Amino acid sequence: MPKSDIHPNWFGSVSIICDGKPLCLIGSTKQELQIDIWLANHPFYTDSLVLVDSEGRVEKFMKKYQFDSIT
Repeated sequence: MPKSDIHPNWFGSVSIICDGKPLCLIGSTKQELQIDIWLANHPFYTDSLVLVDSEGRVEKFMKKYQFDSIT
């Protein structure tokens, strides 16, 4: 007998948001999805020479999850 009530809630119409602008609707287990890079602003697809900022990833992670130090 499978366990009941172990699956996450499913939301059938969830907004994907990039830079404060809704992009599209999909199904997800989260009510809203925030993304930094997508097809229209990725350097590979836009043929731009601007590099995506890869610096500060650790600091962004630490700030997002409210860690004081790495250790």
